Formats: sequence, structure tokens, C-alpha cells
Amino acid sequence: MTDIVNLKKELTSEITAANDLKALDEVRVSVLGKKGRITAIMKTLGGMDPEERKTTGQALNVLKDEIADLLKSQEAALKKQAMDERLATEHIDITLNTRPERAGKVHPISQTIDELVTIFGAMGFSVAEGPDIEDDWHNFTALNFPPGHPAREMQDTFFLPEDPSETDPEKARKVLRTHTSSVQIRHMENNAPPIKTICFGRTYRSDWDMTHTPMFHQMECLYIDKGVTMAHLKGCLTDFVRAFFKIDDLPVRFRPSFFPFVEPGAEVDIGYVKLSNGGMRLGKAKDNEDQCWMEILGSGMVHPNVLKNCGIDPNEYQGFAFGMGLERSTMLKYGIPDLRTFFDSDVRWLGHYGFDPLNRPNSATNY
Repeated sequence: MTDIVNLKKELTSEITAANDLKALDEVRVSVLGKKGRITAIMKTLGGMDPEERKTTGQALNVLKDEIADLLKSQEAALKKQAMDERLATEHIDITLNTRPERAGKVHPISQTIDELVTIFGAMGFSVAEGPDIEDDWHNFTALNFPPGHPAREMQDTFFLPEDPSETDPEKARKVLRTHTSSVQIRHMENNAPPIKTICFGRTYRSDWDMTHTPMFHQMECLYIDKGVTMAHLKGCLTDFVRAFFKIDDLPVRFRPSFFPFVEPGAEVDIGYVKLSNGGMRLGKAKDNEDQCWMEILGSGMVHPNVLKNCGIDPNEYQGFAFGMGLERSTMLKYGIPDLRTFFDSDVRWLGHYGFDPLNRPNSATNY
């Protein structure tokens, strides 16, 4: 027992004298390791008589716990000392300029989609999605474009190999969708009215010139319920364009027009004024100004045949739909002059017309 008391004093002195973490670890190994001093004494317990083994074993366990606590306490003190020394000697010059980093930008199309989701979300619309590769039924026939219909000529597109596993010829014929109206068909097939949805996506047509591209983006809106009228369509569209362009009294005009999937159908125009410098200003004409009109989208009441094709009774339900190209609306709102630049993948263009992810206009925050 005297040896244990002396060992405790010796070990306490060694631990206290350790002035860095490396020296402290060497002490720990020499005391508690496989060949450590306490470990060596523990191995001698087997040769003692029972009473001595009990007394000595208890004393060694107490010593082992005390030394372990002392090692832990000394380690914490040395770590704090090392941190204090580091804080006292290390310096950061906060006056230096930050390193230049190329910040990413939100694409104008993505910005427009976010704004539209905010506007229509406030009206109670949800977002629907559908595939880019469609079949002839969902892209044309279900939308009242039967085979041979002359309106198909306006949407010359990209056809793909037929699906040999499909027995229905119209569903076997595959095509890159020419409009996002096919998303509305799929949504009506799988959901019972009332339906209140918008959809966004890429669409494809075989066009390429200064005002057309083979791929572009569309947004479409669909509302199906009992008692829906043309008045609901006009009110929804008027509120939408005024919120999107942030002009409370923006003139809105509806002109009769034909679309196979709506009856009646209407083109929607917004008012603008030509300026003397060759530019333009959206809004109502003032004194001595001529009110001009610009078409921005097509709309109408959903055709009864379309409702029937989706399993909806047109005698019980009716609704409206409208759609527009996102590139043109984005160009008009943010002053982008050339449609083709949207697809040039030029980071300089994105750096100029893109939006700061942390500080961009949003209809929900009114800035």
C-alpha cells in the first residue's frame, strides 16, 4: 500500500510537469499502457492471498481512476493554453479585398417561371408536369387535332420512331411535344374536377429564324369547374398581365381567334405606346399619344371535345385555358432584344441579363 501511495505522488508530479500534449501522452502510455506501471502492478494480484488481493485491487482501481481524471484535466488545460497562444500570435488582415470569385446568375427564363409561380400560386393554382416526348394522341388528337386536321400544319415538329409495344397507332407514334397543352390532357385524364393548374416546359417545333427557335419554353394555365365562364378568363388574365408587368392600369384587349382546343378562342393583346426615340412604353396612352397593341398569348374556353377526350362531362363542367411563350414575355419585360441569345450558352450574356440569386425581383416581395 505504501508503494501505491508513493506511486500516486510520483505520477501526479509527472503529469503536472508535462508541458505539452506529446509529453502528456508519453506519461499516459507509461502509466496506463500495456506495459505501464499501474498495469504491471495489476498483473501481480494473482500471486497475493485473497484478503491482500482485495485490498490492493481496490486501491489500484481508485488510483487508476484518479490518474485518468488527472490526465484528462491536464490535457484540457494544455489545449486551452495552446489555443490562447495561437490566438495571441495569429493575425488576419480584414482590410484586404476579397478574392474575386465568379458569381453564378439565375437565368431570365428561370426568373420568369418563379415570378409566374408566385402570381398564379396566389390565385390558388398548382404546378403540373409532363414528358417532353409525347404520343400523337396527347399532343394532337386529344386536343381536337384529329389526323389530317389543317391546324397540324402550323406545328410542324420532330417525330421519333414508333413504340412497337403500343397497339394503338396514335399512342405508338412519338413526337417531341409542340406545346405544353399535352400536360393539361394528362392532368385531366388523371384528376377529377375541379382542376386549377399551370404548367411550364420546353416545347419543340421545326422553326429557325430571327423570331423562332426549334426549342422554346411555354406556360399554360387550365381551370375546370362548374359555372366557369369567359368572364373568369378575362378577369384572371387581366390580373395576371398587370401583376407580371407591374402596371396596374395596363390595357388588355381580347380579339376573337381560332384554336382547335378552345371555343370561343381569343388572342390577348396588351397596350403600349411608341416613343419618339424609336423605343416603346407598355401602358395606357396619354394625351396626344396613339394607343398601340401587342399580342402576347392565346386563350379561350376549353372545347367540349377536349373535355370528352379526357373523360370529363362537358354538360356538367367547363373551363378556360391560355398559354404563352416564356422567351417573348421575358424579352418584353426585361428588354432583351434577340430571341436567339437565350440559347447561345454565352456566360457574358447571362452575366448581363441574369439575376443575383440573393437579390432578384419577385412578385411576392414587390421589388
